[in-house]
Amino acid sequence: MSTSHADHSEVGPPHVEEVSRGIYAYVQPDGSWFLNNTGFLVGRQGVVSIDTTSTERRTRAYLQAIARVTDRPVRTLVNTHHHGDHTHGNCLLPLATILGHPLCREELLKTPFPPFPGVWSEVEWGNLEPTPPFVTFEGQLTVWVDDLRVELHCVGTPAHTTNDVVAWIPERSVLFSGDLVFVGGTPFVAMGSVSGAMAALDWLRQFGAKTLVPGHGPVSTPAAIDDVQEYLRFIQDTARRGKQAGLAPLELARQTDLGRFSELTDSERLVGNLYRAYAELDGAAPGAEIDTASALRDMIAYNGGQPLRCLA
Repeated sequence: MSTSHADHSEVGPPHVEEVSRGIYAYVQPDGSWFLNNTGFLVGRQGVVSIDTTSTERRTRAYLQAIARVTDRPVRTLVNTHHHGDHTHGNCLLPLATILGHPLCREELLKTPFPPFPGVWSEVEWGNLEPTPPFVTFEGQLTVWVDDLRVELHCVGTPAHTTNDVVAWIPERSVLFSGDLVFVGGTPFVAMGSVSGAMAALDWLRQFGAKTLVPGHGPVSTPAAIDDVQEYLRFIQDTARRGKQAGLAPLELARQTDLGRFSELTDSERLVGNLYRAYAELDGAAPGAEIDTASALRDMIAYNGGQPLRCLA
């Protein structure tokens, strides 16, 4: 029988945090594979949602959480990037205008649903269908929630993915970072760029946010940016040594002492990150296609040959 978040005693239930008046984070512990954060802003005429979730049940639970705060409809949905944990539930908001980067639309349409079987432990995805953004933008777009300005900024370089967007509310100093920032989980840049993610994190600091809602993990402060950047620097240093030693990414990963990063969830992401770092050392441009299928196979091998832990 497939499981749902209600069946996993090792993680707590999702919860809503009001991070500023009328601005809410929806946090799904423990932030591991497909357990993302979303958020929403409540105005007099409607709600702006930052992302959806990975399964039908989880997205319906998110919509119920919004309904406990307000009876206003979700009129606008922002996708921070194309990954399924942030977009699978788009179809459950049929009246919302969906905003995203042009490559978010492109990548979402060509990404298989449901996700590849056998990669993650069994998940009940539900009755969902891919629903991409139908308003796309590059650079910056402003969304208004009554008189509150919400600035949507495209990162401008491949980082977590090729199509990352953040939501910045300057009047409240609140930043929704999408998956540029993981708190308590291993960062993942196999579909973007290690060097690009490093640059994107420097860029994030320039907002001067006081409150940061990461794509995964607890609501934080900009100090979380430093932790992600330290991990990515570790990936770059490890990859250089591995290339010099002639080691394949999986072989290198098996020989690597994660040190303090061993406390992060989903440590097998090390392998995918090394695939990306190796490609960049070979001269590949940020965001260039790599052998993602091989990276996933080697992540499973690193995980003892078992599907990757997913509690969605």
